[in-house]
Amino acid sequence: MRLLIVSDTWEPRVSGVTTCLRALADELQALGHEVRVLSPLDFHAVPCPGYPEILLVWNLWRVADKIREFAPDAVHLATEGPLGWAARRWLQRHGLAFSTAMHTRFPEFVHARWPVIPLSWGYAWLRAFHRPSGAVLVSTVRMQLEFAQLGFSRLVLWRKGVDIGQFKPRVEPQAEHERVFLYVGRLAPEKNLEAFFELDLPGEMRVVGDGPLRAELERRYPHVRFLGYLRGEALAQAYRSASVLVFPSRTDTLGMVMLEALACGTPVAAFPVSGPLDVLRQGVSGVMDEDLQRACLQALSLDRSQCVAEAQRQSWQASALEFLARQPRLDGGPCVSAEQLRAERAAP
Repeated sequence: MRLLIVSDTWEPRVSGVTTCLRALADELQALGHEVRVLSPLDFHAVPCPGYPEILLVWNLWRVADKIREFAPDAVHLATEGPLGWAARRWLQRHGLAFSTAMHTRFPEFVHARWPVIPLSWGYAWLRAFHRPSGAVLVSTVRMQLEFAQLGFSRLVLWRKGVDIGQFKPRVEPQAEHERVFLYVGRLAPEKNLEAFFELDLPGEMRVVGDGPLRAELERRYPHVRFLGYLRGEALAQAYRSASVLVFPSRTDTLGMVMLEALACGTPVAAFPVSGPLDVLRQGVSGVMDEDLQRACLQALSLDRSQCVAEAQRQSWQASALEFLARQPRLDGGPCVSAEQLRAERAAP
């Protein structure tokens, strides 16, 4: 099958969405499918005001040509940015089916940057984007229920995975006196980073990632060690060397960094909100508490081998097969029958 994924965010930008789509594309290709990601790299784009890491495509009239050139059997719109809207309009105009996904809580994302924009406006805009979708993919059952209550329909579950080949636990024991509290992700307002940086913790605070708030955060919190973006083995080593991954966000839909940390044997401290509640087992792989300091301290005593065991239940191949089963073909029919899906799952 020829599958086109349309995304307003793609490599080399580092984000949970990019990580997810790269892993998905790789697994689908390994299963024998032809995959293309249509991204800002295929167009003329300008940096988003206030968030230059995000590129905004302006020659959107070229989207139709790109879709025709690839001639896909199915199209998935991964993001609700200019590219996603342009592809959606063209597909609708021609009566073609497509799927969409909820990767981020976009209304909260916008409201964190521009508080004058009410959340209700953001959700009305989001409902308009996803309304014609043949399948709106969400990461967790909790998200499925929450978005159904907000007026979204055709919500289906697509669970994410973790690369357990790359993210592996350390072999050597960590010295008792070493305490490292790690954050991995964007340095942006919606990540609620102050809730972490203002804690009084018995160890070093480290940050892996970058974003529009980095310069300000480095100035305000000189005791925090900022490492910038890390990839591959360097990122895995950062997880392995940490005592606890601190996840202060209250608005993420999942938080793939938690899965990556667990695969490396690192427990998580977080607030008891969507995302952590769907990924973590309280007292086993993480501690969730409205008192984030207490969560961090209690997470220090968790069994790292249990964290690894929790993460190993998730694989990207299973995630890719589930994604494939949710896709409508352009003509509205299913991409994969139930019999085909069972056969692919059973294949060695």
